[in-house]
Order: sequence, then structure tokens, then C-alpha cells
Amino acid sequence: MPQPLPIRQESAEVWLMPVFIAKAGHEADLQEALHALQTLSRKDPGCLEYTVFSDEHRPGTFVLFEGWARDEDLASHNEEDHVKAFVREVEPLLAVPFSVTPITPLI
Repeated sequence: MPQPLPIRQESAEVWLMPVFIAKAGHEADLQEALHALQTLSRKDPGCLEYTVFSDEHRPGTFVLFEGWARDEDLASHNEEDHVKAFVREVEPLLAVPFSVTPITPLI
């Protein structure tokens, strides 16, 4: 039986992949809000990566790839005014609540 791929666990880094799906007609508004969030969040302490992608096969679907140096940096980011405002403002633009998947880099 093949062995599973090793997972890097020695790092304190935190990596997440949130997915946002816009309601029909709100794609541009969601994209604009995500771009603003990306610009501000990249300046937050401990941010390693914060990039929004559009899904080429599912219009109106956006995937955020974010990395933080430590859990504490992510926690601080989530308490920032720009993050709280984003969550409130995009709720009516979403077809479903956004999902967040924790991910772990492979070795």
C-alpha cells in the first residue's frame, strides 16, 4: 500500500482557503470588496500571503489564499475593523455563506 505524502507540521504558520460565491448580479460588487480586503489585509502584521483568485470554471466564485506567520497573527487580523466591515458588507452579496478550509503545505 502506498505511503501517504508527508505533511509539514513543524511550522507555526497558518494557511487558509476561503471560498466566496456571489449572488447572481453581485459578482462585480463582491470582486471589488475582495480586492479592497486583499489590499488592506496584506498590510496586517504576520501576513505571509493574501491573494484573491477568480474561478475560471465557475463565474462569481472567488478563492482566497491566505497565510499567516502564527495563529496570533490570524486572530489579530480577524479583529481588524476592515475584516469585520468586510464580513458585514458582503453577506448580502453572497449566494451562500462563505466557507473557510484550513490547508497545510506538503513538504
